[in-house]
Amino acid sequence: MIAAAFSSLGVGAATAGAWPVPPGKTQVIVKYERQTASQGFNAQGQRVDINRRRDEAASMFVEHGLTERLTLQAKAGVTRGRDQWVDYAGRGPIELGLRWAVRQDDRSTLSLYLGAAEAGAGRNAGYAAPGEGSLDLEARVLYGRSAVWRGKPVYLDIQAARLRREGLADENRLDVTLGLRPTPKTLFLAQTYAGQAEREGPDSCWLKSEISVVRAFGAWSAQVGWRDTVAGRETARDRGVVLGVWRNL
Repeated sequence: MIAAAFSSLGVGAATAGAWPVPPGKTQVIVKYERQTASQGFNAQGQRVDINRRRDEAASMFVEHGLTERLTLQAKAGVTRGRDQWVDYAGRGPIELGLRWAVRQDDRSTLSLYLGAAEAGAGRNAGYAAPGEGSLDLEARVLYGRSAVWRGKPVYLDIQAARLRREGLADENRLDVTLGLRPTPKTLFLAQTYAGQAEREGPDSCWLKSEISVVRAFGAWSAQVGWRDTVAGRETARDRGVVLGVWRNL
């Protein structure tokens, strides 16, 4: 999730998860994501045809600055989807956690995140089994670095996470975001999401790419993007649109 105020890239749009939200400030991100798949990746990573599946989710992500280094973050939403095995609709995961900026300077931030989530009606990101009622614990290390490229502000955000899941396979994840602001009100984002679910038999793994543009309108920002699963094993080739509205309070 792209989040937290990043003042070195200008006002309006928020950008990267490693940076803390200023004390007393709040950011809200509302997103709609629709992913479909008619192909998947088998155990050898080869693309194969599968029965069509669909996933839709609407979510709200909130960050609030508690201190100069400590940020509270929470997420909730609704979801629905179907494939040949399951047809579901209802509450999505509820997440709550704290992010602490361990080290900061003018250009970089190193942070740690600890949180918990109660799974809802949706499926796991890497494989088909729904996780309703399970409790997930997450530890995440985040590193952000800002710079200037050809006179334009850019940033890199890297996040490595470990999820301990109750009743489902544990997961390792790596998220990388590259952001470029060509104008004060426009932000281009190139993101990669990699993950591995450690289950009995062949592990499920996936590599997703997302390209999006964010346009600021004062304290509001609008995001339009496209996400695609470009590689994996024992996972569907999900792809689809990502729409978001961001608000700084």
